[in-house]
Amino acid sequence: MSFDIIKSLTNEFTHESENTRKLLARIPLEKGNWTPHEKSMTLQRLAAHVADIPNWVAMTIEQEELDFATTPYTSPKADTVEELLTMHDNAVAAALKAIASTNAEDLKNKKWTMRQGEHIILSMPKIAVLRSFAFNHLYHHRGQLTVYLRMLNIPLPALYGPSADEQ
Repeated sequence: MSFDIIKSLTNEFTHESENTRKLLARIPLEKGNWTPHEKSMTLQRLAAHVADIPNWVAMTIEQEELDFATTPYTSPKADTVEELLTMHDNAVAAALKAIASTNAEDLKNKKWTMRQGEHIILSMPKIAVLRSFAFNHLYHHRGQLTVYLRMLNIPLPALYGPSADEQ
């Protein structure tokens, strides 16, 4: 029996996207400028970043590189929870479509590069970029978002079993 990486990525991403959506639905954007520390992102910026990260899945699969010199990154913005959820849902749909359209050999053998002109920031097989730069990056920032919500006394949804707020 062989391991099906496409099915595995699809299952994990689908499950985690549902958890991310539950968290984004609770963002109090009326407190969007709040930040726990002067070096931290604002709540609004972090929530939009979390909603947008799934776009990196499709970009990694469908492109060979991202060059910030020719394609500057602009942080997305959402002013309402509905905009956040739409941003997230559209990004997840694009990610799942891209995952379904690829294959294990391309993920393993094709590289993806992030650069700033001639300066290479990273260059790795696409599967490594998906795991580290897209999936794990999302989980990291989603964890930050749970801390923000806790500090704002917003009840946290159950993500991996009950939370202290949802039994």
